[in-house]
Amino acid sequence: MKANGHHYLSYPYRTWITLSILVGFLVTGCGVHRRSITPEDVAKVAAARDSLPAREETPTVATDSLPTGSVETVKALRDSLDQSIATSDSLSEEGRRAESVDSIPTDSLRKDSVVPDSLLSELKAPMDFTSNDSIAIYPKRNIVRMYGEGTINYGDNKITGDFMEMKTDSGTIFSTYIDYPDSLKKERHYAKITTGQDEYEAKSMRYNVKTQRGYITDVITKQGEGYVVAQQTKRMENSDLYMKDGKYSTCENHEHPHYYIAMTEAKVRPAKDLVSGPVYLVVADVPLPIGLPFAFFPFTTKRSSGLLMPTYGEEGDRGFYLRNGGYYLALNDHVDLEVTGDLYTKGSWGLTGRSTYRRRYRHSGSVNASYLKTNRGDRIAGDYSESTDFRIAWSHQQDPKADPYRTFSANVNFSTSSYNHNDLNALYNQAMMGQNTKSSSISFSRRFPNSPWSITGSVDITQRSQDSTVAVTLPNLSWSASRIFPFKRKKAVGKERWYEKISLSYSGQLRNSITTKENQLFRTNLIRDWRNGVSHSIPVSASFDLFNYFKVTPSVSYNERWYSSRVTRAYDPEKNDIIPVDTTYGFNRVYDFRASLALSTTVYGFFKPMSWVPWAGKNVEMIRHRMEPSISLNYQPDFADPKFGYWEHLQYISRDGRQLDRWYSPYDGQLFGVPGRGKSGSVSLSVSNNVEAKLAAKNDSVKARKISLIDNLSFSTSYNFAADSFRWSDFQANIALRFTKDFTLRLGGSFDPYIWDYYEYDGKVVPYRVDKLRIAAGKGIGWFRGTSTSFSYNLNPKTLSELLAKVGLRRKDEKDEGDDTTNPPGTEQRPRGGSGNSPDGGGSLFSSGQSDLEYDPYGYSKNVIDWNLGFNYSLTMGQGPFDPRIREFTYKFSQDLSFNGNLSVTKNWHFNFSANYNFQLNKITNMSCNLQRDLHCWSMRASFIPVGPYKSYNFSIAVDASLLQDLKYQESSHPQRTNPWYY
Repeated sequence: MKANGHHYLSYPYRTWITLSILVGFLVTGCGVHRRSITPEDVAKVAAARDSLPAREETPTVATDSLPTGSVETVKALRDSLDQSIATSDSLSEEGRRAESVDSIPTDSLRKDSVVPDSLLSELKAPMDFTSNDSIAIYPKRNIVRMYGEGTINYGDNKITGDFMEMKTDSGTIFSTYIDYPDSLKKERHYAKITTGQDEYEAKSMRYNVKTQRGYITDVITKQGEGYVVAQQTKRMENSDLYMKDGKYSTCENHEHPHYYIAMTEAKVRPAKDLVSGPVYLVVADVPLPIGLPFAFFPFTTKRSSGLLMPTYGEEGDRGFYLRNGGYYLALNDHVDLEVTGDLYTKGSWGLTGRSTYRRRYRHSGSVNASYLKTNRGDRIAGDYSESTDFRIAWSHQQDPKADPYRTFSANVNFSTSSYNHNDLNALYNQAMMGQNTKSSSISFSRRFPNSPWSITGSVDITQRSQDSTVAVTLPNLSWSASRIFPFKRKKAVGKERWYEKISLSYSGQLRNSITTKENQLFRTNLIRDWRNGVSHSIPVSASFDLFNYFKVTPSVSYNERWYSSRVTRAYDPEKNDIIPVDTTYGFNRVYDFRASLALSTTVYGFFKPMSWVPWAGKNVEMIRHRMEPSISLNYQPDFADPKFGYWEHLQYISRDGRQLDRWYSPYDGQLFGVPGRGKSGSVSLSVSNNVEAKLAAKNDSVKARKISLIDNLSFSTSYNFAADSFRWSDFQANIALRFTKDFTLRLGGSFDPYIWDYYEYDGKVVPYRVDKLRIAAGKGIGWFRGTSTSFSYNLNPKTLSELLAKVGLRRKDEKDEGDDTTNPPGTEQRPRGGSGNSPDGGGSLFSSGQSDLEYDPYGYSKNVIDWNLGFNYSLTMGQGPFDPRIREFTYKFSQDLSFNGNLSVTKNWHFNFSANYNFQLNKITNMSCNLQRDLHCWSMRASFIPVGPYKSYNFSIAVDASLLQDLKYQESSHPQRTNPWYY
């Protein structure tokens, strides 16, 4: 069907048409002014078309499937739209600017001119048209129109929109959206253009596929961490964007961002940078008197070198400061370097260097070195102090794929004792502020394939900040051979021989260490001050079954130690003690050996408790008792014999006239110890027990289950037949009770079987042990020396629900209030900040938000509030002072309690804290609290220390994006730390 010379091609379903067009049309209207098609014009046509059952036009290719009738309105609207295109005297200024993108003139005075040569070029690739509604072709006017989510693909260009129009003679494409009435409930599709990796979304745009230039209104494009929005934009053939009245913000609410940087004019190089003229800050649509004459925003995804802007602030005792300012160097793809400095107005300063490195499938790590010069107080007032601190941190990890036989790792955290107390970054870090012991280690290992040998080495450093003590082990080298069976036949024939079960292994160690003050570490002498030694250990053992019920294990071990010095001691009457008088350096060999024979077995016992037992009843089907007794014979010669030379005997008269005997070893204090004094021919006894119960099933659908009544109950002791006194050793006892799946109470202790007495010396009570059993003196089996235990627990909604269910206050299948995730009456289930899809889901950039599937419209959790409370408690019972009245030692108790927690009332509010309680002072000694509020594209943080000598607070509100990390407000207070720190 043909009407008014126009041919309409319509389809009731999605239509795909591929056109290969060669530009062969002559230029017939180069000087004609055209009026731009506005979204309002398109909306009128679309609304009328949607309200009518049929179209009057008849396609030339396909049969019109629409019935006739009610076509005059559409015809009039279409004619008016066609006339508006050809009208030359009604062109607005904006329309002339938009039309000029067909070929942007070189003469800026002729905005409506068109370069004729560009119209004679040919399309270099096929052009695909797609429309969900219909496509209209105007051959005489060289126009193609697409209604309803159209798409044009040309090369690497893709253009979409609700309404699209293409001029086939010039290659200009116009795309816009249709502002459907809400009553139609139709989703609008904004104009979108994708060229290569660049993507822009706008309310309307004109784009020339030949010149690759375009004019865009209300454009949105994502660049780096933020979004660039502009009312008027021209795109050049090199993808550069020239913008007017633009905004830059990291907020996803593009219509009304929470904040943005307003730009009068700007140039954007996609994925590179943005350069702008005068800019000013706008918060909540309110312009602020904060501006700059120009702005530069880098968008590079690769690392690049550049300046690091410092942060400013004030600290009470060091004055105003500029911190973390410096330079960043991207040395190559594997290594970078960051050098920053701190400067305070009262003379303090600091310098920090950081570097990270990474080689794929090989290793990765980071290095951090800091130097801090701190001046406090006033010279005139007399409280002036200076301190110099440094810190070296190194973390290195080897990729497991790098080498299966060789490993190297490092975890270094070495600093002066007062560093954490002078570093501003550690002030609100509870872990760093309360850190008394710091450890550093550099280690490597090497395994040899097809060999039992391996070698490991390390450098270990332990620091104690409380008294600035440092312990260094350099090196700590170990080598070993795994267990081998030297007599096992390579080709076994028949039964295994008894000697084939004999196995041996070897381990050796070389160690060189020192313990001193940190300011004396580099002044020590390697020979005089460092302790060093080498140890060797060779155990030989075998295991045999006896009568199928007993296991017999004979074993022999040999140990040897090499030391470089020995110390001779003598009695000093003035000090009334034995003191070192001479040190001899040289090679000293110390060895010992021992033999043992062990016999062990396992015994099981089963019994069913009587029905009258209250705690058993009918629920307990059976109780199983497993007992593992063992006995061993041990022998070791007396290495205090003069022929060995490992021990010396001194006889002297003390200042109070008593004649005393004292044994000492010239190798006391050496790294690997000294062989024991006295002959040993002992018998060791031990027994361990485990008790479990089997509970009957309540019904057929539930299986019977086992519970542990006593996880472990063990006792051990020994009796030395070869000793001349104190033949019984301490009695050892351990118990483990499992109360829940996650909590087991473990207690262990020792009992002294002998009594104690005392004598007085210089007015002091000196206790000593007496070779008399306590049971013979009527004081029981043994004196309890002490024990310790600790446990931790986390209480949260889940664990609380389980506890309430166990005590019967709540059923296990009961749901929390608000467990129903369906929408309650009167609530909406949609993203906050407007309707539409998230950009991550492929929706429009004009409206985006976050899903609230687990929260109500006010941001509160529909389920239970997310919270957690955890605590760690330890109790130690140990030996206290000796009481001469009862001739017994007293007990002393020590307790430690630390607790932490977090609370999230809504998805945006978060609170956490940590604290320690001192039982001796009966108060909380230190506590740190943190409050955080997620403000969408901003974050508010408040940290405060409410108690202790470092009582202070810190408040900040800042933009989340790292590019705008200096766009923030910060307020803080700092404690006056006048007490000197020991170093």
